[in-house]
Amino acid sequence: MSNKSEVWLRGPLPDVPALLQPIAHALLQAREEVVELMQNFPEEKLWQKVAGMASPGFHLQHLTGVLDRLFTYARAEALSNAQLAALQSEGKPYENAPGRDALIAAFAHQVDVALAQLRQADEQHLTDVRGVGRAQVPSTQIGLYVHSAEHTMRHVGQLLVTVQVLKAES
Repeated sequence: MSNKSEVWLRGPLPDVPALLQPIAHALLQAREEVVELMQNFPEEKLWQKVAGMASPGFHLQHLTGVLDRLFTYARAEALSNAQLAALQSEGKPYENAPGRDALIAAFAHQVDVALAQLRQADEQHLTDVRGVGRAQVPSTQIGLYVHSAEHTMRHVGQLLVTVQVLKAES
């Protein structure tokens, strides 16, 4: 990563409620790291797995999809048919599947969508119960937001290792 400071050290983000700043910082950090990491990554290795682990293509799809799904639950909404179909296709390369740049752009866009939702969040409702999945497992709005940040960073870490191994194999 470049020498610029990490996002959380750059100060508060405008219009993001104070309690949600760490989530916004983590999502912006993830976006920066993904863009930098995937720069010049060979397209032909996008769906290649290392030691049976998930491919870079899967991680990019999953990062985008999970943010979309968790923020949908945070709004107390059910997943759409399109979201369910996207979930089923994660990690499965198919003819005319989006390439590296399209997957990176989709993730960057989903981070923007998530940030817009965080800016609109009312701190008074962060502990409101939200159901997750078809079983409506109880969580809270802030629980979903926090999980989205930690889940995103976990997959960025996995993506980093997978990409470095695949690059080293070249």
